[in-house]
Amino acid sequence: MTIFCGTLLCICSAFALSRLQAPTSKHEPRTIPIDCASADCPLLTGMPQTAGLRSGFGKPGESVGWHTTGQNEETLIILHGKGEAMIEGAAGMPVTEHMMAYIPPATRHNVKNTGTETFEYVYVVAPAAEK
Repeated sequence: MTIFCGTLLCICSAFALSRLQAPTSKHEPRTIPIDCASADCPLLTGMPQTAGLRSGFGKPGESVGWHTTGQNEETLIILHGKGEAMIEGAAGMPVTEHMMAYIPPATRHNVKNTGTETFEYVYVVAPAAEK
């Protein structure tokens, strides 16, 4: 009986420790360095994770390329440099650091670096909702 209880205590302790060390799916505040080698970088990875919050950058003269985010809206938050948010059928909108650009759902658009330095921004793609 003593051996059984000792073994059971070890198993229960090991289980409790594994639960403490296991990642949780709870959303917790954190700070995250933005440092990636590609021009498209997910900002949240692991658990929890989002597909709609990313950072991007472009070298002088580069553009993202024309695309749409389907029925999702997109917001660009410019961190550094200057560029142009181009919306199909409209005049280009100049954007510089400390600015934000909004792109409605189902809208073809492109983002281009028009400056002489790296153009850095965070973009958020999210489902659009009518109030």
